[in-house]
Amino acid sequence: MPDYELGHPPVRTAFLRMKVLVSCYIGLSVLALVVAYLWRNRPDLVTDVVWVRGEGVLVASVVLLLFVLGTARGRRGAYLRLRIASAAMVVAIAVLISLPGFLPVWMRIEQGLCGLVLIGVAVIANGTRLRELFAHRREEKSSLGC
Repeated sequence: MPDYELGHPPVRTAFLRMKVLVSCYIGLSVLALVVAYLWRNRPDLVTDVVWVRGEGVLVASVVLLLFVLGTARGRRGAYLRLRIASAAMVVAIAVLISLPGFLPVWMRIEQGLCGLVLIGVAVIANGTRLRELFAHRREEKSSLGC
């Protein structure tokens, strides 16, 4: 994708906002693991599910950052993965925090905050500006016979 398309101020702003949001998601994920470590001797607050979920969310947040970085470089595959992953993660979080007794209250709150951050990412990624940008790129490839 040409740099002039990726360099438009509204497009750059969208990429920057997604980077900030995903960085917040990573920060929340790290914070959850730190809290879990500090409370490791409290089985009522830190269960096996907390450890598994915490580690999985941290890995997912880093992968999501890679999708954002790839999207900012004009990679259509990264953009599609970003759109799908951000929306799917919001749905997964909503389901998990709604299951009674699955997560302790503190982690439900942390996951709720992660969900709010991811809603922001999903809204930006699925916004008109980026969809048009990457749809335009697909049309260019099609017209070239690729």
